[in-house]
Amino acid sequence: MVLAFALVAVVSALGTGALTFREARNGLLQRSQDGVVDQFRDEVGQVVPGFATPADQDTLTELASRLVSGHRAQSWRVVATYGALRADAGSGPAPELIGRELRGRVETHSVAVFQRVRARSGTVLVVGLPVTYAGGSRGLSGLSVYLIVPQSGEEAYVAALVSAVERAALPSLGLAVLLALLLARGVLRPVRELRGAQRRMAEGDLGTRLRVQGSDELAGLAGAFNETAAALEKSVAELRRMEARARRFAADVSHELRTPLAAMTAVTDVLAEEAPRFDEDTADAVRLVTEETMRLARLVEDLMEISRFDAGAVELHADDLDLAESVRRTLSTRGWTGRVETELPAGVRARVDPRRLDVVVANLVGNALKHGAAPVRLALRPLPSPRGVEIEVSDRGPGVPEAALPHLFDRFFKAGAARTRSESSGLGLAITHENVRLHGGDVTAANRPDGGAVFTVRLPLAPPEDAGKTPEARA
Repeated sequence: MVLAFALVAVVSALGTGALTFREARNGLLQRSQDGVVDQFRDEVGQVVPGFATPADQDTLTELASRLVSGHRAQSWRVVATYGALRADAGSGPAPELIGRELRGRVETHSVAVFQRVRARSGTVLVVGLPVTYAGGSRGLSGLSVYLIVPQSGEEAYVAALVSAVERAALPSLGLAVLLALLLARGVLRPVRELRGAQRRMAEGDLGTRLRVQGSDELAGLAGAFNETAAALEKSVAELRRMEARARRFAADVSHELRTPLAAMTAVTDVLAEEAPRFDEDTADAVRLVTEETMRLARLVEDLMEISRFDAGAVELHADDLDLAESVRRTLSTRGWTGRVETELPAGVRARVDPRRLDVVVANLVGNALKHGAAPVRLALRPLPSPRGVEIEVSDRGPGVPEAALPHLFDRFFKAGAARTRSESSGLGLAITHENVRLHGGDVTAANRPDGGAVFTVRLPLAPPEDAGKTPEARA
């Protein structure tokens, strides 16, 4: 905008100067030209009637000399022609400047003809005047006179005019640019303040406000921004209060449910052991109660874990681990060793929390076994740049709907309606994401081109000098 204002100012100043110069120059040259033509016509009108028809060279030479005699100071050169005869007089520019087109027009018309010609010495005015008969019948007499006069004086005036325009235009141009910059600054300052306020709000400072000055459109915009910011701050504060209440409620409910769930779990364990002694209907009821109690217990544990992440009460107890051995232990503990194909190269070590790594691997492999199709494959790979490790879990199932991919790690999100009544809580992938993020890594989900879903975890490797240090010491 500053450049636009400055450009407009420059164009306006230069355009005004150019138009002023052009009009003044044209007016000066036109006035000079009209004066010379009228003067030459009057001179011809006074001198020619005293001569008879110039039938010889001497008469024609005398006519030219008479016409130029009173104007030698003006550097006139007069050329007179009659048929094949030609005579010239005066100290002005050369007769060769009379063009063929101008001569043709003078010899065939009864009006004065003139043109400006560019010569080596400068601009020259050439005037052609046919002499006509006076009396009852008017017509061309065959005598033509030409005036060639330099316009050095006019050029000097034009040069002086150019200098004057330059002297006037440069300060005017500077003043116009200065005014344009001041105007642009006045317009852009509120815009810059608005941009800065928007950036601060985007960074989380919802208390940002603008000063409202004046009553123009920018002041109205600043006022509208302040109203929007105030409404947004109020809405965000209310949402944060509601979110905090919801988190406290989930944490409190989960905590309160743990005690009765512990008792229920103990009772269902006893009932499950005695189920073979019951009749078929009672045994089915016992198994159902046991499964639902276990599902409820897992949901409560997941809610407690999410609540700890929300409260910032999660601690990372990292240790230097052989990742291949840790992954094998996770699969063996859950009885998945024969159900999962593995690619676990030896010697890949990283500083991670073993319990949280176990949760991450168990959630991803369990998710693939439940909702994918064989073969389920787990691969462990070191990453050369940036240094880290990659854990990839894939299956050959139907994959994940494309619309669901961006939301897989949201809490309580389930990719399909058929899974809404499954034993999954909808928190497993959210807990996986939080655990990976706690390690400084990331987890992504995608579909394989040849079918199936693939989940990829990337974890950084701690440097060797960090081995044995607690997270607090590393921080």
